[in-house]
Amino acid sequence: MTKPESRRSGAAAVSATGKGSSAAAEQVNNGAVDPGCPDQSGPIKAKVMKQISRDSLHRRNTESEVYDDGTNTFFWRAHTVTVLFILTCALVYVTLLEETPQDTAYNTKRGIVASILVFLCFGVTQAKDGPFTRPHPAYWRFWLCVTVVYELFLIFILFQTVHDGRQFMKYIDPKLGVPLPERDYGGNCLMYDSGNTTDPFHNIWDKMDGFVPAHFLGWYIKTLMIRDWWMCMIISVMFEFLEYSLEHQLPNFSECWWDHWIMDVLVCNGLGIYCGMKTLAWLSMKPYQWQGLWNIPTYKGKIKRIAFQFTPYSWVKFEWKPASNLRRWLAVLGIIFMFLLAELNTFYLKFVLWMPPEHYLVLLRLVFFVNVGGVAMREIYDFMDHPKFHKKLGQQAWLVAAITVTEFLIVVKYDPKTIMLPIPFFVTQCWLLGILLILIWTLWRFFIRDITLRYKETRRRRQEVPTDWDRPLGNGSTATPSGRSKLNGSSEALRQRKS
Repeated sequence: MTKPESRRSGAAAVSATGKGSSAAAEQVNNGAVDPGCPDQSGPIKAKVMKQISRDSLHRRNTESEVYDDGTNTFFWRAHTVTVLFILTCALVYVTLLEETPQDTAYNTKRGIVASILVFLCFGVTQAKDGPFTRPHPAYWRFWLCVTVVYELFLIFILFQTVHDGRQFMKYIDPKLGVPLPERDYGGNCLMYDSGNTTDPFHNIWDKMDGFVPAHFLGWYIKTLMIRDWWMCMIISVMFEFLEYSLEHQLPNFSECWWDHWIMDVLVCNGLGIYCGMKTLAWLSMKPYQWQGLWNIPTYKGKIKRIAFQFTPYSWVKFEWKPASNLRRWLAVLGIIFMFLLAELNTFYLKFVLWMPPEHYLVLLRLVFFVNVGGVAMREIYDFMDHPKFHKKLGQQAWLVAAITVTEFLIVVKYDPKTIMLPIPFFVTQCWLLGILLILIWTLWRFFIRDITLRYKETRRRRQEVPTDWDRPLGNGSTATPSGRSKLNGSSEALRQRKS
């Protein structure tokens, strides 16, 4: 089931040439190259080897080297039989030794919870591993199964009426199902209120709530997911523009200007992105050398090894390169769009489902995205950067995209009046202008510019390399064949073909 890390890493001493040759041999064995045809196997195999070496070189430039001594302890072994035995014992206890209550609602809740737990046990032991292995592959398989359960829950809520869906939340928490007023963060926007002699900075202190460290921590983790400063800053600034644009729909989007640009963008988001980039620099420079815990002689080394168990097994530097080709550009635009949509869903979901901002379900949703977002981003990057090796989108990325869309559909169904409130005209003009500029730049960069560069390169090559009929002959003159001879060759060869 679970592969030991020594097998997952491969031998650190295997060279890129060895990888290329084995991949080429696999191409031959799979029928991509016909070994019985010497005329085509040579050039095709050389082409395959060249492509493999290019991909291997790119991988070596972005991925850190890993050394693993191959220790396979009890911690990494498969425990499918053990989990099955414990699960069977629990079911036998409930069936034979526990008396079933007569409360229908309680039995329904317990049956649903038991079904989810059985599914989680199956997924943790049998689901396919993802790109992450630390602290343990079972940890990431658990969150994969939680992702499936959450998506199924959203689908169930989507198929209910608005009243039934909101009242269903009472089965989770009896305090829910009651409309709650949204807090207005606007109002008095004076940073220094001279009229308040007791505390002229009371407006600033009023904004210092639990969401300030949450903003910082959230952007620190998002930076570790995206691993790019420019993308993080673009998403941060774009979300503030979205709050400006949608404050007529949700009152809590109405904030003071200094709350938008100083508190959020510069202090909370900016500091979180800065600390995240520093952590990324440390992770990219950190040596990845792993030893078994019992092979380390000192207690200090053992404690350090336990602490490093919660760091990545290896490190891959993300190089998004959105302007390199159209496929990557559209992928980066899609990532930014899905990030912004997921951020908006946080506010709109609690608005339409009547959940207060401090409710534990809101916090659990954020914890959920923290754990699944990093895996999804790695799978998206592998799918975009190495399409020859990753021919389909990863399972976690697929589920996260489905969850984001389903959450938005719930918002649209449960409160279409709020969503359809007309956007102010000047806001619409600004967004249309931004979309138009992106479209124009896309057409210029990937179509007009490429065609122009290709045409200039073709002209330059024609001027540098003389054609056959422009080359001088032995007597100093140049051959200028007619249009027919250009197509059919010389007249002497033409007469021979006719005869």
